[in-house]
Amino acid sequence: MNRKTIIACLLALPLFFVACNSGGETATQETTTTDAPKEEAADANYDPSRGEGEFDSTNVVLGALDPALATKGKAIADTKCASCHKMTSEQLVGPGWKGVTERRTPHWILNFITNPDPMIEKDPAVQAQLEACLVRMPNQNLNATEAREILEYMRQNDGAK
Repeated sequence: MNRKTIIACLLALPLFFVACNSGGETATQETTTTDAPKEEAADANYDPSRGEGEFDSTNVVLGALDPALATKGKAIADTKCASCHKMTSEQLVGPGWKGVTERRTPHWILNFITNPDPMIEKDPAVQAQLEACLVRMPNQNLNATEAREILEYMRQNDGAK
């Protein structure tokens, strides 16, 4: 009987500490509540057709397909992107790239390639894709030129002329 009492006390001890430590949880809840309106305000200013980054319709102008840029883009994509993306519509780790230039604006694609983290946090379509893929796109630290070359490769894949 003495042994049962000791075991019961050992099992009850963690519950006692958790119940007595509720003061810390209140502070955490207050911080979360305080931060929430700021986050919502930032999301209200987000334009899902543009994305988050330096590119917009004024500084991204596409002309005819540039095969030289597409070749460079393929080389970069083979190194940094192909482990997660296929050029078909089939999902690998991330979504397939087929048709992406028809679904998204060029500046959105460039912003996502160069600046994925803020867009993952703000863009509803990216968040939905994250739920489907379960893996965040890592920031590959690509510069604007490399991103443009990848975009041209995507355009080539989608049949741009």
